[in-house]
Amino acid sequence: MRTAVITAPGQVEIREIPVPDVGDSEVLVRIAACGICTMEANLYAGRMNVYPAAAGHEISGWVEKVGAKAAGLEDMPAVGSLVTLDGLPRCGTCRACRRGQSAICVALQGQVREDGAIAMGAGLGEYIVLPASRVWSVGDTDPAVAAMGEPLACVVHSLRRGGFRAGDRVTVIGAGYMGQLHLAVARHLQARGVCVVERDERRLAAIAGAGADAAVTPADIGQLPPADVVFVTIASKESIASALAAVADGGTIVLFGGGPDGPPAELPGYEVHRRQLTVTGSFSHEPDDWRAAAELLRGGGLSERLETLVTARYALDEVEKALQQTAETPVYRVVVTP
Repeated sequence: MRTAVITAPGQVEIREIPVPDVGDSEVLVRIAACGICTMEANLYAGRMNVYPAAAGHEISGWVEKVGAKAAGLEDMPAVGSLVTLDGLPRCGTCRACRRGQSAICVALQGQVREDGAIAMGAGLGEYIVLPASRVWSVGDTDPAVAAMGEPLACVVHSLRRGGFRAGDRVTVIGAGYMGQLHLAVARHLQARGVCVVERDERRLAAIAGAGADAAVTPADIGQLPPADVVFVTIASKESIASALAAVADGGTIVLFGGGPDGPPAELPGYEVHRRQLTVTGSFSHEPDDWRAAAELLRGGGLSERLETLVTARYALDEVEKALQQTAETPVYRVVVTP
């Protein structure tokens, strides 16, 4: 099978390796689509120093073979069905994993494959084998949308971390891809209202037509109703200041967005104390977030909206173009379809 490996900043190889064997509790999937996330863009741009990397962790595909033990499990996807995949491994033994907090597992990198590449999702290829517990059926949908299971699981995790409940007022800081997903999921889960704060005029115009009740620049936050939960999807000092201005007394701020060096947090302790604010972080996802994300995809209510977030599609032979576009150009989601 063919697989793409990022070998150094700005360098990608298409390698031929054997199709992996399938264990008793595993599933072999023929990859249908793989989204290019910030992690892959950072690897290609040299902002992450993990090489050679078999990257790509937003994956969908068709079940080719199910191991003997997995085949007898309830709700196991049948051969030929479309699935979304949890491509990032968890060790299961570190303190975080043992406490049920696998989102902050200390060993998010995968094992070194026989070809020497570090498996960091390994979705930029033709086949993948994963434990049956990390394969989720999504029904009949666009494979590029099914590949959004991983970012959707991250958004579900973010909503859980924020204590979101139906009827809450929500404000999203940042109208990029993850901001768009927060808007779509909060709206789908019956938020009372969802407002967005974005400084880029082009993105502001796009989000205004995507179901937001209001879309304003940071200078106009005062026009918005106070939010029960504010999701900060882009890391910056300005974003955190915007969140403090947008949140209602007694509300919650979720620091979702991160960067290579982390957000320069400036949280005024007295204001957090006096207003009884909750400030929390959200990173990655837990198994139950995947169950909820798969249900969102199966339900079909989000499919049309998610399809509009596919910026471009490339074949596996064009993976370098896909990485270049993601690393150099503002996009929502670029997808590789082997």
